[in-house]
Amino acid sequence: MTAPVDPTTIPSWHRLADAAASLAPDLRQWFADDPDRARRLTFEAGDLHVDLSKNLLTDAIVRDLVELAREVDLEGRRDAMFAGERINVTEDRAVLHTALRRPRGLTPALMVGAQDVDADVHAVLDEVYAFAERVRSGEWVGVTGKRIETVVNIGIGGSDLGPVMVYEALAPYVQPGLRCRFISNIDPTDAAQKTADLDPETTLVIVASKTFTTLETLTNARLVRQWLLDTLAAQGAIDGSEEAAREAVAKHFVAVSTALDKVAAFGIDPANAFGFWDWVGGRYSVDSAIGTVLAIAVGPARFEELLAGFHTIDEHFRTTPLERNVPALMGLLNVFYVNHLDARTHAVLPYAQSLHRFAAYLQQLTMESNGKSVRWDGTPVTTATGEVFWGEPGTNGQHAFYQLIHQGTQLIPADFIAVATPAYPLRDGDTDVHELFLANFFAQTAALAFGKTEAEVRAEGTAEAIVPARVFAGNRPTTSIMAPALTPSVVGQLVALYEHITFTQGIVWGIDSFDQWGVELGKQ
Repeated sequence: MTAPVDPTTIPSWHRLADAAASLAPDLRQWFADDPDRARRLTFEAGDLHVDLSKNLLTDAIVRDLVELAREVDLEGRRDAMFAGERINVTEDRAVLHTALRRPRGLTPALMVGAQDVDADVHAVLDEVYAFAERVRSGEWVGVTGKRIETVVNIGIGGSDLGPVMVYEALAPYVQPGLRCRFISNIDPTDAAQKTADLDPETTLVIVASKTFTTLETLTNARLVRQWLLDTLAAQGAIDGSEEAAREAVAKHFVAVSTALDKVAAFGIDPANAFGFWDWVGGRYSVDSAIGTVLAIAVGPARFEELLAGFHTIDEHFRTTPLERNVPALMGLLNVFYVNHLDARTHAVLPYAQSLHRFAAYLQQLTMESNGKSVRWDGTPVTTATGEVFWGEPGTNGQHAFYQLIHQGTQLIPADFIAVATPAYPLRDGDTDVHELFLANFFAQTAALAFGKTEAEVRAEGTAEAIVPARVFAGNRPTTSIMAPALTPSVVGQLVALYEHITFTQGIVWGIDSFDQWGVELGKQ
């Protein structure tokens, strides 16, 4: 891989710096002077309707951001990733999470050397789907012959955050009579509380660890194994023999791992271990075998819809010109805020309660990827990198931290995410509650953009002494993302959108967004 381009040395960077230094944003006036602004700065990516018009953008800034992307060869780096080149240079690995969602039979097949990646991916998917159907149909039963009612996923990092987030997002699609629990923290409280009310006879445990050595995951797996065996024995479901214990573990534990020897040593039948590859980073793995718990919960057909949503945005990112390429534009805009307007955090505010774990998921995706101080050639970075991603669902956040976004002294770009059609269309008398919810979504982005002037505050009859406290400067940047409904496809599209935003930022900064040596240090 060639050396990264130092963005601080190229013409577009200097034009952006000059633009930021002289920027006097006035979104009110910009919209008044340019009735076409919202249309011109709104884009479609799959089912996502993405409005960038309330950002601190001018047409010149957009042109320079696109030019910046070309000067750092974003398109070339993107194509190298999709082709399976070893762009994860510190680990000498390809980066092929996008291959996990390539449709079956796509031509030409994706070959990396002599390896048919498409065939490998779909072989594992077929195994996962067959197992999921056995659980969902009741064919797979526990040691006492009872069908599975609860699936416990044990993992940490990408083996937990992605599955938890998608499970919560797709709760309306979960098969009746099935539920999932997730154990990640080595704090024994997590395992104790998650198993306290479970019946081991109807519980299936998935241990998700590629190497089957992760400290937290294996500790929790042993704790749950002991709980299962002790409780089954106490209930008289098994005797105390080693043979009965082996049979119980084989019936109630499966693995997502490639370390088949360690899986077998734990007591899991290697035939019930589903693997993935070193070109899948943990934070990019929810659509791999790590999603086995999801395939069981929502079914293979819905999981396929999730994968199709990922692929839709992959293709948008791969083929759309940069001027209309939504992940590229959003990533470039983040670079502008971090490097030229000194933004240090980024809020993600889903107006969809089912996405209440989305911000936590994005924290790993973005900060583990781009929290780097060394470029991919080993030289120090030449700019600030990364930002702190955080957030909560609206309207909860409105009653917690929006004060800081509206009137604080920090610039906090924010992404607002909503769906037009709710999973649960409830009414409060004559009021459509989802419409009330969306009214907050639209009102908040308008208030952040346009603020409230002294004259407007006085016109409301406000006492003069508190007029300054009730003035809102506005010009607080937001992006609005609207989807038709929170379907499996839309969830996949949202995740892929932020994967490629993260990639775009990393390329501009010249960093390897796919290693995580800071995490590895913490494991030692």
